[in-house]
Amino acid sequence: MKHPITLVVNGEDQYLDVEPRETLLQVLRQSLCLTGTKESCGVGECGACAVLLDGKVINSCLTLAMEASGQTVTTIEGLSKCGELHMLQRMFVEKGAVQCGYCSPGMIMTAKSLLDRNHHLTEDDVKRAIAGNICRCTGYKKIIEAILGAATEMGKAISVGADTTVP
Repeated sequence: MKHPITLVVNGEDQYLDVEPRETLLQVLRQSLCLTGTKESCGVGECGACAVLLDGKVINSCLTLAMEASGQTVTTIEGLSKCGELHMLQRMFVEKGAVQCGYCSPGMIMTAKSLLDRNHHLTEDDVKRAIAGNICRCTGYKKIIEAILGAATEMGKAISVGADTTVP
């Protein structure tokens, strides 16, 4: 039996009927055709499905769509405005932090949450924030550089170190 829910997704009101077992990830990808958010592990370990729910980063594979009803969801598609990449998206490209690209949406959404709530960002802050996101291509160095580059442009970086290994 389907249940009605309402969401604001990337600034647009969405009225949907969902199964009680449907995850937010399934609704985003299948019902709304927002395929930027990726499914990888399906158990909340990799961060590929990270989105913002009322501004807080969550794993959409672990969140039932019904639990998100009445809330605001921001996906990777919601970051660019008028055809212009968000600063984080641009930095990921400029710094070479996008290789296969599978983890990039989740990494960027995690970084967006970090930048939104932190006004004095350090490299350690970045490492802690992305510890729940798995990347098999870049080795994290370029990802950390991209996030710190965006923070620097926003006037939020206070420390850029040479050691970019993830704890």
